[in-house]
Amino acid sequence: MIKTGFFWDEKCFWHAGGDFAFTVPIGGLVQPLAAGGLPENPETKRRLKNLLDVTGLISELHARSAPEATWDDLARVHPEAFLHKFKEKSDAGGGTMGLRTPFAQGGFEIASLSAGLAKAALFSVLQGDMTNAYALSRPPGHHCLPDFPNGFCLLANIAIAVEAALEHRLTDRVAVIDWDVHHGNGTEAIFFDRDDVLTISLHQERNYPMDTGDAEDRGVGRGEGYNMNIPLPPGGGHALYLEAMERLVLPALSDFQPDVIIVACGYDAAAIDPLSRMMATAETFRALTEMAMEAASDLCDDRLVLVHEGGYSEVYVPFCGHNVLQQLSGSLISAEDPLAATFDLRQPSARLAAMHSDFLTDLESFFR
Repeated sequence: MIKTGFFWDEKCFWHAGGDFAFTVPIGGLVQPLAAGGLPENPETKRRLKNLLDVTGLISELHARSAPEATWDDLARVHPEAFLHKFKEKSDAGGGTMGLRTPFAQGGFEIASLSAGLAKAALFSVLQGDMTNAYALSRPPGHHCLPDFPNGFCLLANIAIAVEAALEHRLTDRVAVIDWDVHHGNGTEAIFFDRDDVLTISLHQERNYPMDTGDAEDRGVGRGEGYNMNIPLPPGGGHALYLEAMERLVLPALSDFQPDVIIVACGYDAAAIDPLSRMMATAETFRALTEMAMEAASDLCDDRLVLVHEGGYSEVYVPFCGHNVLQQLSGSLISAEDPLAATFDLRQPSARLAAMHSDFLTDLESFFR
């Protein structure tokens, strides 16, 4: 029987995003928005949790909170000078660090809690308490560099969890798949010279960051060949994502033979997302999860952890997340996607799909 952990905490929804209009600072000719600031706001995650409550799927998950990541956990990834500066600003009322990463008073503790949820989810699977797990982490983490927050990410949640697991000798080899629509530049940078962590990022090419995520970036030193970027063309939809997973991601996982698979699970490749130009659907994310589960079954005794990253459609993220959690838990409780029919009609034509396949063939030959 599948036991799926669901790690969440209301306090993560209280992270505050500052004086922005979408991704632009308010001021000059930029007017404030009536509905608030950054696209990274509590509602996408809160509405996902609400939908789980209303459908009853939450009752089939092992839902719980977790402690904040400890200072030692954070310091394995982030320099202590950076952590002290973050903590001091947080205690003094908040502010911003890096690029587009504002926070309010208590932001340090909320970010530490977000990382703690990822850590607890990973530990629950590695210690055999759960078959698989999902961390509803907020703020997200996959863009955060060791000393430079960016892209709404204040701490590197997945990297913090991975380093803690390695430190406690719960694992030796970790694979991270990032299907958030934006390049996982932070996770990549942290493990770029390592051969014990395989990092794979599927992302819309040149979306964010604009200067990272190239297929040529394969790692350095011992890490050469253990970083894999799959930059996808704008407009790619359901078929492209599944084909990329089948032809590029799964063979890389098989070659690496991980002890556990972690997914940086963003929903911003969805057709309605304001921060991407891709055409994925809730069914896409369910199918990707199914493929990740099959890989985990084949390679690492089902050990699979998903950590929530981006996704900025308040309407659609809940249906994407519900689909993923239904698949992850094996539940029969569903939430019908109200946009499925229109998104199916908007998928790329056969001619464009053939071009996408040719594009993957070029990447396939590059990686092999």
